[in-house]
Amino acid sequence: MDLAIDAPAPAAPDCAADGTWLACIECDETFAPFEAVRYTCDECDGLLEVRYNDPPTFAEFGAGAPSDGPDRGVWRYREALPFDLGVTLPEGDTPLHRVPRIEEAVGVDALRIKHEGMNPTGSFKDRGMTVGVRVAKELGVGALACASTGNTSAALAAYGGRGDMQTLVLLPQGKVAAGKVAQASLHGARILEVDGNFDACLDIVQELAARGEAYLLNSLNPFRLEGQKTIGFEILEEFYADYGAFPDRIVLPVGNAGNTSALYKGFRELVQSGALDVDEVPKLTGVQAEGAAPMVEAVEEGNDEIRRWEHVETRATAIRIGNPVNAPKALPGIRNTGGTAVAVSDNEITAAQRHLASEGVGVEPASAASLAGLKKLRRSGVVDDDEQVVCLTTGHLLKDPEAAYEAGGEPEPVPNDVDAVLDHLHE
Repeated sequence: MDLAIDAPAPAAPDCAADGTWLACIECDETFAPFEAVRYTCDECDGLLEVRYNDPPTFAEFGAGAPSDGPDRGVWRYREALPFDLGVTLPEGDTPLHRVPRIEEAVGVDALRIKHEGMNPTGSFKDRGMTVGVRVAKELGVGALACASTGNTSAALAAYGGRGDMQTLVLLPQGKVAAGKVAQASLHGARILEVDGNFDACLDIVQELAARGEAYLLNSLNPFRLEGQKTIGFEILEEFYADYGAFPDRIVLPVGNAGNTSALYKGFRELVQSGALDVDEVPKLTGVQAEGAAPMVEAVEEGNDEIRRWEHVETRATAIRIGNPVNAPKALPGIRNTGGTAVAVSDNEITAAQRHLASEGVGVEPASAASLAGLKKLRRSGVVDDDEQVVCLTTGHLLKDPEAAYEAGGEPEPVPNDVDAVLDHLHE
């Protein structure tokens, strides 16, 4: 399957339904989209993509909205999705923050922060779930499941609850922020804590899905990435409205590499429709924590595949992943857009989290990895001072309140007396 940025729009095979089908990125095999539950290729076990024979242009976005559907957010882009409307809360339409002091400190021509933590459950995962849960209903599935570092479980539980479906989440024991576990619990998910890391949880939930016990909604599911590609559509539209041009670069955290894959797919479709020139596609730049950086290793060594890291550790729990399942889609996305990947330390992540907070943008540690990576790439000269950049932040500050507390300042005890308070303030 050709993942080149300038690959033409494919012709619909006989198995397509209303111009939509599934295609293997390894062997080109095609499948009907909704006749059976399918996560990978029947022939070679390669990753699948959702394909369309008539990708839309910018002019088509927001057109033909159903009377009961939103005209903003994910479903504004229904012309690029398998359905007109999903199981929605609603999601998307997140802010593209201006951060002038950070922009000046980093030393780029323009810097904006796309804050996906402002979605209903506090992370970008909601964009994937609104599509994925709708697909589960189309397939007649009654139970949903995922492995999670936290955000996926919260989104799955909320959207599963909205869709009146049972949800099961597997979490690495003691490795998920309390705020995320609380969300999944309150929304009614059954939570299993596995004595292993995220990748072990994913191995188990994939086997459960293969046995027909539940519908898998990790980013291995190609339909989930359809919702996440709308992040890229929003960035391009919002940035162009303010600057009259598209950003030169999008910097984003990398865990399972779903967003990298999704944004690249969305940009390829815009190129196919003629809405975007190849030289207008932003450079996709991935950032990982030093303790969990298999994608960075593959990019730096020029490898076509990643090497699974069995032992990973970082305070950025949302990207504590050693085997990114979407690497076969994400590596071409980075390379074919002229992007790169970089690893940053936990201390650099915390410093970036504080820096964002100083401008009022509150994010969890993994989100701050994008700004930490941008700073590192500026220092090394990889990012030029005339670039216009968007950093993607993926989860809200309150996803990991303990990390936020540790990154912030300590409360200062004072006596119950006004004069004593003033004395303390003036010390």
